[in-house]
Amino acid sequence: MTPTPTPTVSPTASPVASPAAPSRPAVGTAAAQLATLRVAGRAPMTGYDRDRFGQAWLDADRNGCDTRNDVLRRDLRDVALDPRTAGCVVSSGVLTDPYTGVVIEFVRGDRTAIDVDHVVALGNAWSSGAGRLDVRTRAAFANDPLNLLAVDAGANRSKGDADAATWLPPVRAYRCAYVARQVAVKAKYALAVTPAERDAVARQLARCPDQPAAPDDTAAPTRVDQEVRDPGAEPPPTPGTTTAPTSGAGGAAYLENCDAARAAGVAPVRRGDPGYGPHLDRDGDGSACE
Repeated sequence: MTPTPTPTVSPTASPVASPAAPSRPAVGTAAAQLATLRVAGRAPMTGYDRDRFGQAWLDADRNGCDTRNDVLRRDLRDVALDPRTAGCVVSSGVLTDPYTGVVIEFVRGDRTAIDVDHVVALGNAWSSGAGRLDVRTRAAFANDPLNLLAVDAGANRSKGDADAATWLPPVRAYRCAYVARQVAVKAKYALAVTPAERDAVARQLARCPDQPAAPDDTAAPTRVDQEVRDPGAEPPPTPGTTTAPTSGAGGAAYLENCDAARAAGVAPVRRGDPGYGPHLDRDGDGSACE
């Protein structure tokens, strides 16, 4: 007798859950502000120099004190002031360093103990778009209290010009506040983040999704009102003169620089216009010397 084959019963397929859509960051958080930043590759450091950001430690807010001492008075405790300086210069104080957690006794003249750090380093800013800003805006950036912290000198110097993709404070508990501050600074000055930098900041903020955007409670302007010398800028043309277009490759004539374009009354100069050259158009958008 041939056995009756046992019917094959297909198992009931289990429903496959659809992956949850990523939630949108809450309004007012650092993660939401990060999403507003332009993402771009790092620009070349051509032309970068600390002096391109103006004189170090201006009295940018015109309160009679230089920026470095303003930050030391803000960030240190038990501050003693030099009475000969109208309450400006910090003679001594104590800092609990946010980067390392170390308590540092500060005495004026000891440059090995405390630095005033640019949270977004000047070199990083240059490669993120500050190279295209005018010198008064760069000076505002370099002296903006939002971008400045009194910190351990050794930690600051190990950071150098690094972004969040390659350096974070040793104190893990401070990292969310640190990257939130970097994001706020870049948002204020319309600077870009690299893909790696954005991803590193996003990973950090994923650990603290409610981290608020760093407040700009000083309302420091994005352009100083002082005359600031830019040692890397072309000298202005003599009034009443213009610079003739220079002959480039193939005999095409182009203006030597944007000062020449402005002096000739043709700025902005667009691709296809007489005098246009790619050396004038740093962002490559076809419109130079805006």
